[in-house]
Amino acid sequence: MAEPSYSDDVPMADEITGYDREHLTLYLRLLDLDHEGTSVDDMARELFGIDAVRDPQRARIVVHAHLRRARWMTLEGYKLLLEPEVQRFFN
Repeated sequence: MAEPSYSDDVPMADEITGYDREHLTLYLRLLDLDHEGTSVDDMARELFGIDAVRDPQRARIVVHAHLRRARWMTLEGYKLLLEPEVQRFFN
């Protein structure tokens, strides 16, 4: 199965978006790597294929945008996963 493509800037909303549904695994991987103390440069390379030496600004922007959304999912978004109208997307 191919990895989903990603946007440099994550769509932010107070609801779970299609982008979120497509990137749940990515969010979990980001949170794990962040918890392990992995550097932004390493996360950018490993998860997004971005060379942080060549493009450090983009690496930071992409990683931080996705990490911000991943954290939102752990604090707020997960509650929405329990709602019936959202569950139908996962069945």
